[in-house]
Amino acid sequence: MSEAPSAPGRLPALYIGHGAPPLLDDPIWSGQLAAWAADLPCPKAILIVSAHWESAPVSLSASGADLVYDFGGFDPKYYAMTYRTPDATSLATRIAAMMPDTEPVHQHTSRGLDHGAWVPLRIMYPEADVPVLQMSLPTHDPERLLRLGERLRPLREEGVLIVGSGFLTHGLPFLTEWRIGARVPGWSAEFDAWAGEALARGDVDTLAAYGSKAPGMPYAHPTVEHLSPLFVTLGAATDPGAAGIQVIDGFWMGLSKRSLQMA
Repeated sequence: MSEAPSAPGRLPALYIGHGAPPLLDDPIWSGQLAAWAADLPCPKAILIVSAHWESAPVSLSASGADLVYDFGGFDPKYYAMTYRTPDATSLATRIAAMMPDTEPVHQHTSRGLDHGAWVPLRIMYPEADVPVLQMSLPTHDPERLLRLGERLRPLREEGVLIVGSGFLTHGLPFLTEWRIGARVPGWSAEFDAWAGEALARGDVDTLAAYGSKAPGMPYAHPTVEHLSPLFVTLGAATDPGAAGIQVIDGFWMGLSKRSLQMA
């Protein structure tokens, strides 16, 4: 990493590709995630917004609840994995107090972390010693998500790592190969290059207009939940129009694993 967080004690905001359970056995990508985490200041807590929890109004997970195994067809070992982190009730209370009266927060007392949260965090923070709270995606409107991220921004000054967890391309119905090292489809490569260039320019307006401006659509995102967390991350940045650092790039099973750190 070539750049530290922009102020002492301030944690960055991240957008990460979370892959799928087999990511835990991929030495290359898991090594990249582990090295990234090691280069960050140790967070006091983590707030993660995963593509796999779409719920309005804004909802928060329960501390200490069992994991959500929201996938099928994988090795049975993944369904036995655990990731029990310290209590994050105080963070949930803090977030609820930050939201305006027009956006009430629902405390989901039985929902644990889904694989969009626990798979990458199990690699990045394997000791499970950091409190983790998951927040739902209440909308897919980029402008609303940017505003949500902006409301969350002050948490970074308090030592909270804000993470949007998705996949920069996610055209699962259009993949013809399901293996690490698979050929990268044209739509995946085109969308990834377009997004990478827009992120390098800090061009939030272009990114928000992906539906009409991005090449590779709708194949890259036949549904958009894996892109939406990016806008929470950008909104939580000190300057959403800054370029940030594209920490990880390349492809995994043909999908873009491009990941971003914003100061």
